Amino acid sequence: MSLTVFLTGIGLSMDAFAVSVCKGLKMQKLNLKFTFIISLFFGAFQAIMPLLGFLLGVSFKSYIESVDHWIAFILLMFIGGKMALESFKNEDDIGNVFSIKELFVLAIATSIDALAVGIAFAMDEIKIFSAVAVIGVTTFILSAIGVFIGHKFGAVYKNKAELSGGIILILIGIKILLEHLDVVKF
Repeated sequence: MSLTVFLTGIGLSMDAFAVSVCKGLKMQKLNLKFTFIISLFFGAFQAIMPLLGFLLGVSFKSYIESVDHWIAFILLMFIGGKMALESFKNEDDIGNVFSIKELFVLAIATSIDALAVGIAFAMDEIKIFSAVAVIGVTTFILSAIGVFIGHKFGAVYKNKAELSGGIILILIGIKILLEHLDVVKF
């Protein structure tokens, strides 16, 4: 496992972590079953979406190979920037503590950026199965931690986590661009 994949997993999981913190805030009593299901939803979707993105990226790789590093850079800058900007918004209302329908929508919403990262992975020839496993497991663990933190400490960490995730994705985008331009090798 490369450091890039691990950091990407952490960066991608920050939206799910932030939502999990909010879910924990709304729990009167910590419910381990709900915590597991919430974490499973977020972890599974964060693993599935980059795989789908990777398959799309591989399909079109021969057409875009000469600009792949720019595509990865732009996607990661956009996603990371969006996450960082959203960290300054104060969105307290994320619905009920537990609803399968709502979890499904939240899991998709928090993993859309992972689809774009999967496309970037195809351009950078990342070993996708180990990458999606790392991303899924990382998101599962951080989502569970998020529920616990939310239940225990409140909304103090939500925005900081989202900002950190955005910054990590921006830095990874810059790293990919610099490597492909032969400015630096990591």
